[in-house]
Amino acid sequence: MQTRWDDLRVFLAVVRAQTLSGAGKQVRLDAATVGRRIARLEEGLNAVLFIKSPQGYALTEIGERLVAYAEAAEAAMRGATDDVATQRDQALAGQSAGLSGQIRIGAPDGCANFLLPQVCAALTAKHPDLDIQIVALPRVFNLSRREADMAIGVSTPTAGQLTVQRITDYKLHLAASDAYLAGAPPLNDLKDLNAHRIVGYIPDMIFDRELDYLADVGVTRVPLASNSVAVQLNLLRQGGGVGVVHDFALPAAKRIRRVLTDQFSISRSFFLIRHASDQGHGRLGRFAEQLVQGMRTETARLEQEVSAWS
Repeated sequence: MQTRWDDLRVFLAVVRAQTLSGAGKQVRLDAATVGRRIARLEEGLNAVLFIKSPQGYALTEIGERLVAYAEAAEAAMRGATDDVATQRDQALAGQSAGLSGQIRIGAPDGCANFLLPQVCAALTAKHPDLDIQIVALPRVFNLSRREADMAIGVSTPTAGQLTVQRITDYKLHLAASDAYLAGAPPLNDLKDLNAHRIVGYIPDMIFDRELDYLADVGVTRVPLASNSVAVQLNLLRQGGGVGVVHDFALPAAKRIRRVLTDQFSISRSFFLIRHASDQGHGRLGRFAEQLVQGMRTETARLEQEVSAWS
């Protein structure tokens, strides 16, 4: 029995979701149909690919070996689809192809809230047939499970078949609202932070060491904490205390101003992370190029704006 690509697609969805219902959401099938597709694939290969466990569907040794071949087939299909779309767009436009179809980006919520909206709005204005989905989550994305077509991270991954491109550096400073500072103790030195309420990350939910901003200044207690950058910014806006803020986020909250800029300044980097098998795909490559340039331009613009008025 010949193995069908559509069954391999369902197989990869089960590998990534580890449940039939989760896989069904990815491929838009009900769980029962997903189960039948897996049974058909196993029958065609005369092999057991999964063992059902309390944690979900776990791969057998043969199943693990099939993953690499299925991902290669997936990469080939994506490449063929991209190539056909590019040729179609070129034929319709009679010039350099525009971008079309759906692309999903995973990003930490600071970037997703305060940088990507402007950049992606500009891209869809330039490419009307392009659909961009921004998944904002305060954690590292798993591209191997195809949670997104590409991800933005604050550090370079150490495992997986991935490619990494530095997008841009960005700056962070301590900041607080004028309302909070007006009624708070003096803040003339980093040592004075001990007398202030601190806004920051929930310590045990810091998903990347690059986000542990307060460790270097000896802050051990965070009275107002969230795993979300956007929530932290709103806490500062409401006079919650002093916290570390991305410079590029400050134009969205002008009641907040930077403090102790001569004593505390952090530089971090954004990285574009893609699955290695996607590097030959023209559409994703052209999108990545424009995304990176847009993020560089927007970060520089926002940081320049903050420097001009703070």
